[in-house]
Amino acid sequence: MSRFQPVALHHASRLINHGPTVLVTSAAGGRRNLMAAAWSMPVEFSPPRIAVVIDKHTFTHELVLASGHFGICIPGVALADLVYAVGSCSGRDGDKFQRHGLQPLAGPVLGLPLIEDGCSAWLECRRIAEPHTEQAYDTCFAEVVAAAADPHIFADGRWRVADDNRPLHSLHHLGAGLFVQGGDPVQAGRA
Repeated sequence: MSRFQPVALHHASRLINHGPTVLVTSAAGGRRNLMAAAWSMPVEFSPPRIAVVIDKHTFTHELVLASGHFGICIPGVALADLVYAVGSCSGRDGDKFQRHGLQPLAGPVLGLPLIEDGCSAWLECRRIAEPHTEQAYDTCFAEVVAAAADPHIFADGRWRVADDNRPLHSLHHLGAGLFVQGGDPVQAGRA
């Protein structure tokens, strides 16, 4: 049973607007995959749309094209080793969920494999076909159809970054397996 709470879709962009490294999940034809992606971002508020870079030569890209869907999971710092591992090998060589002992849940709208343990949030996404962009670039666009987050770190449409939820703080990839975690929040005042 999920401990995550639904996130209103008008707040879904807030889950990735701070540039975290994400896990992209995909499934088609009885096969599934999991990969790490350092480049993702919101691109529209309503309906919520995102972009993520998925190399055209990857198994994930193959599954996304076949199904028209993908999931985005936002791993916390406790999953740094997993993020690096799934980003360093191909799913064509075997099921990464099984290899790493992951028990994904089925997303509520599209049935995508989603990871909650060690993650702060997830988004279920329906691919938006962009033939020109997809031929020229590795960017995939999608509409977010469902989102949920661990209320210990994201609730009421806002991040609640604190010392007591540090394992769920986001990862940001610097290259070659080096990550930095989201830092201490700074509340701006009105000018």
